[in-house]
This record gives sequence, C-alpha cells and structure tokens, in this order.
Amino acid sequence: MVLPVHDDNPTRRTPVVTLLLIAVNVVVFFSSPVATYVAGDPSPQQQCQAIAFYDQWAAKPVELLDNEQVPSGATGEVGAQGERVGCVVESPPPFEKSPFVSVLTAMFLHGGLLHLAGNMLFLWVFGNNVEDRLGRFRFLGFYLLAGYVATYGFAAFESGSDQPLVGASGAVAGVLGAYLALFPRARVLSLLTFLFFLPVRLPAWVVLGSWFLLQYVYFRGGGVAEADVAYGAHVIGFVAGLVLLWVLPPRRRAQPPRF
Repeated sequence: MVLPVHDDNPTRRTPVVTLLLIAVNVVVFFSSPVATYVAGDPSPQQQCQAIAFYDQWAAKPVELLDNEQVPSGATGEVGAQGERVGCVVESPPPFEKSPFVSVLTAMFLHGGLLHLAGNMLFLWVFGNNVEDRLGRFRFLGFYLLAGYVATYGFAAFESGSDQPLVGASGAVAGVLGAYLALFPRARVLSLLTFLFFLPVRLPAWVVLGSWFLLQYVYFRGGGVAEADVAYGAHVIGFVAGLVLLWVLPPRRRAQPPRF
C-alpha cells in the first residue's frame, strides 16, 4: 500500500555492505535457473530445473527443526507417466544438503524479478542508514542473524511444510525493524499505491509501522497467503531486528566540537 523509494536521512559513509548484499543477490538471481524464463513462460525442462535448484539450495521448514534433509529430491529432469508429464524425483536425493546452511543460501535466492526488486528496494532505502549506525561488520552480522531468526521462527509455525523458502525478506524485515527503532521520525518519500502511486513524504514510523501491521494481519490470516508469501517470516524478522539492537548496539553519533 505504501511503497518507499527514498529517505531524507544522509549517511556519513558509503554503505559498502548494503551495496555488496544487493550485488550478490542480483548476481545469484541471474545465475539461477529462474532467470532463464524471466521474460516468458517456462518450459517443463526449465520448471524442473528450478524445482531441483530450490530443493537443493532453499530452506524447507520440515528440514530445519531437526536439521535433517528430506529423503527425496528433484533431479531437474522431465519425466512422463502415461499422458502425465512431471519432474523426476529420486530417493535418496541426488545431492547432499545441510539444512542449517540452506538458511544462508536461501537468503540470496528469489522466486522472480519482482520478488528480487522489492527486497532490494527496501534494503537500499533503509539498509544504508542502519549500516551507518551499526558499522559494516556488525551490520553484516545483524543482517544474517535476523535472516536466520526469521527463517527458524517461521519454521516453528510451519514445521510440517516442505515448501521451499527463498528470499532476503526475513533479513530485510530485520533491517526495517532496526530502522524504525533508530530513525522513527526520518522522512521517507513513498508512493501510495492505492492512490495511483501518489508521491508523499511520511515519517518512517508511519511507513514501517503500516508495513508491519499489514504483514501481521496477513500472517494471522493463515501464515502463507495465496501468493506463497511467508508473512510470518516478515513479522518475526521485523521483531528480531528490534531485539537484536540490544545485542549489537549502534555506535554513538559523533558529537560536533564545542567552542
């Protein structure tokens, strides 16, 4: 409903880690099987390759809590049974997978170009200031830890799901929570999507507070909506970002000299 595009909140240093995270996400996406059909409908072969890719590298809630790989996995090949065409699945899987490590790799995978663009937009608008306050190395640790908390927290609610979880949104939600705590009054240029993308400047607490409320409403409405969005991971990641500021406290702003 409210799409942020820029904030009036200058930084003191170049947000190297934020830029690096965006670059890695973009490179990984365009190197993945999903990128082969961004401009059109996927063929059965492309679909099966993408399913196999996600089986191997995405996080699955059913695997996380006991840290055990599911007993079967897609091979990436197309098979036929009578008139039915589908993806070939083997048991045991044709790959070895660490569910714990898959949480990390899943943070850099996306299900489509819009999925990638939305996450990277939010990371760019809000991540640079959080990095500026935390410092580069602490921000990187904060980002990854928020992503892990969001993913495992979601898995606790959906422990029986074998639906692959992909995307940076859990970690980015942590960044949004931290930004709200650090800069609640910062002005954010936003587009009101329900009013023909009318541009307005709103305080961060309105933009991020409304975003969190919307995610929570969707989450309470069923966890994963029809669009297969893990709203629970967004909610948990956002709260994790608020809490992690106590673990990784921000640096004090440099005080101007007194004369």
